[in-house]
Amino acid sequence: MSHEAPNLDFEGSTPYEDYVKADVLTHLQHTLSDDPGEMVFLVTTQVMELWFTVIVHEWETAARALREDRVDAATEALRRSTYELEALNASWKPLARLTPAQFNSYRGALGEGSGFQSAMYRRMEFLLGEKSASMLVPHRGSPRVHDELEKALHQPGLYDEVVRHLARRGHTIPDAVLARDVTRRYEPSPEVEAAWTEIYAGDADTGAARLGEILTDVAELVWRWRNDHLVATRRAMGSKTGTGGSAGVSWLEKRARNQVFPELWTARSHV
Repeated sequence: MSHEAPNLDFEGSTPYEDYVKADVLTHLQHTLSDDPGEMVFLVTTQVMELWFTVIVHEWETAARALREDRVDAATEALRRSTYELEALNASWKPLARLTPAQFNSYRGALGEGSGFQSAMYRRMEFLLGEKSASMLVPHRGSPRVHDELEKALHQPGLYDEVVRHLARRGHTIPDAVLARDVTRRYEPSPEVEAAWTEIYAGDADTGAARLGEILTDVAELVWRWRNDHLVATRRAMGSKTGTGGSAGVSWLEKRARNQVFPELWTARSHV
């Protein structure tokens, strides 16, 4: 067994730095208050943005695979995203016990900043079928970001690709669903519910059934993310107006009630 020491002498930066860009990442924190808690808030928020980015990557990978009816590849990408969603949800832990006094000590540093302005989170929501052209408005001053969001708005969401895949596999999906305006929020369909009922009443080991279950895992984790956000916000600021002028807790409560991939849940009542 070799006991040689690792190479420590490099020309310029280390190969690790060249790949990971750790020096860039660890110098992106510029606090605006003297409160030590702000650093935790800032880093946690930046970590969340990185998780949003990789989850969007996984869901876009799954959507492409479904367009090609590669259901196993789509399922694997979605499965990876569940592990990433679990890590994302765990990001709330450093913030979940903030008292109002602790949050208020640096809340002013946010100014009009608010999480709902996150472009990458918006891309996540668009992929989940939560489409709204009005959510492009905050990004008009950032052309690249605005263009990426506008492109995502006009592309089918992840669930649109799922439903189209089911139609190609012989399930009865009406043209009104298949050709719907994908720039608008997805609305539940009785026919899509019937398709999932048929799938769940059959062989549990089919590709469609496995796809349905991993999508349900994704939906549950998104619901937990929204609820953890709601609880952390309620604990830190009660029912006060949210940062950026949002309705705060009441807005988050409404978001938490929205079901992701709705027919996957309602179909279970008919099996």
